[in-house]
Amino acid sequence: MKIGLETESCHLLFQNGLMNIFDFIRYTWELGLDGVEINIIPDHNLHPELGCLDGDDDVYLRRVRQAIEYYGLYCEIDTRLTEPTLLQRALRIAHKLNADVIRTYINKGEYSQKSMSQAVEDIKSVVPLLKKYRIKLGIENHEYETSDEIIDIIKEIDSNWVGAHCDIGNAMMAWENPVEAVRKLAPYTFSTHFKDHIICLHDDTPVVTGVPVGEGSIDTEECFRILVEDSMVTRINIETCFPYSSTFDRARGTGGVSDFSAAFKIKPPPFPTEIIKPLDYYYPHQISDEALKLLINAQRNCVSQSAQALKILRSKYCGE
Repeated sequence: MKIGLETESCHLLFQNGLMNIFDFIRYTWELGLDGVEINIIPDHNLHPELGCLDGDDDVYLRRVRQAIEYYGLYCEIDTRLTEPTLLQRALRIAHKLNADVIRTYINKGEYSQKSMSQAVEDIKSVVPLLKKYRIKLGIENHEYETSDEIIDIIKEIDSNWVGAHCDIGNAMMAWENPVEAVRKLAPYTFSTHFKDHIICLHDDTPVVTGVPVGEGSIDTEECFRILVEDSMVTRINIETCFPYSSTFDRARGTGGVSDFSAAFKIKPPPFPTEIIKPLDYYYPHQISDEALKLLINAQRNCVSQSAQALKILRSKYCGE
């Protein structure tokens, strides 16, 4: 089993000019990991269309591909939504970078049945390009959808080139037990995001909060074991959304969980609330220089710790 790193795990470094895609590629190699998953979604201080990439012209993409190949890494691409022109652009980028899997997600901001229905037609329209480029598309359970809803979409599209992107933590935002979500998605999974979460409070509001792998409430070892035993994936991508918090995005009980126990037990937040509160973690520059420095250092430590945790799990379940 190969282990990769998603650029989102270093979002504060990218947003604050401390890392670019070439730094990230080398950093992944220095951690002793096997691949990169590149997020091409716009964000603070990033490219207005391509996120962690600075462009998509052939010369630039050739440089990125050469860097990836120089360090002997695999490549996957992260995009979002299903509008065909967006997927076509992502497919071209993936093809140029020799990426063989793209992740996307359907809903943004809230769950929409209209978006779910439209996604089926959108994705069907790009299946010929998936075949042409020999690239698989993984639909992520991205905070708004239960595993069953993702599986229903995959079955309706009915293509060998379209499967699931299994995020082991996002199920919690839809009130679904994360281990059960992984168990359901595993047979359909093409790609992964591996992370850990706790539930804590922002003032009086329960939120799902990222933490380093092994420090949270998710049974990450069982999730890893299930992916080894019940899926065909040969890669696990670390996407430690830390520091990050999200509200619950579906009604309580939607995914089968309705109380704050077990993986949903409420725990203390990872940072002092007098410095920064959970829903402010993602953009700490908006709070204070003190908060930004604290969270950048924590993010670096989280990536290193999580990489080591995944290597231990790989050794246990996949051998040396």
